[in-house]
Amino acid sequence: MTQREKPIEIINPPNMLKVKVGGRIAPADPAAIARAEAALEEIKHEFRNWLGEEVNKLEAALTRVHAEGLEGDAGDELFTVAHDLRGLGTTYDYPLVTRMAASLSRLVETSEKRANVPLGLVEAHVGAIRAALRQNIRTDDNAVGRSLAEELETRVIALVGVPS
Repeated sequence: MTQREKPIEIINPPNMLKVKVGGRIAPADPAAIARAEAALEEIKHEFRNWLGEEVNKLEAALTRVHAEGLEGDAGDELFTVAHDLRGLGTTYDYPLVTRMAASLSRLVETSEKRANVPLGLVEAHVGAIRAALRQNIRTDDNAVGRSLAEELETRVIALVGVPS
C-alpha cells in the first residue's frame, strides 16, 4: 500500500461542553433578553461620549508619534489605540469609525509597515475618524463618509497591499 492509498481515519473528539451542561443548553430567556436590550437602550446616549474618549486617546497617540516617530513605542501605541477603535466603533453604533480604524490599523500594524508610512496618511485617518464623530456620521450610508473611507482604504492598499 503506497502513501496515497492509506485509508483516512476521521477522529471526532468528544464534546465536553455538552457533557458538562447535561447534554443540552437551555434556551435563552426572552424576558432576560428584553431586559438587556432595555438596559442597553438606557445607556446608548453615552456611546458618543465614550467613543469620543477613545478618539482623544488616538489623537494623543498621534501627538506622541509626532514627537517620537512612528517606529518604536509611539507607533505601537498608535496601532493599539486604532485596533481598539476598530472594535469599539461598531459597538458604540459608529461602524464607519470601525471601518476607518481598521484601515489605520492595517497601515501601522507592524514596524516594517510603519517604516514606509507617510505620516500624512496617518493624520488623514485620525482626522477622518474625529470628523465622523464630530459630524455624527455613523455609517457609510453617508456619501461623504463612504467616499472618505474608500479613499483612505485605497491609499492603504496601494501602500501595504490587500488585507489578508
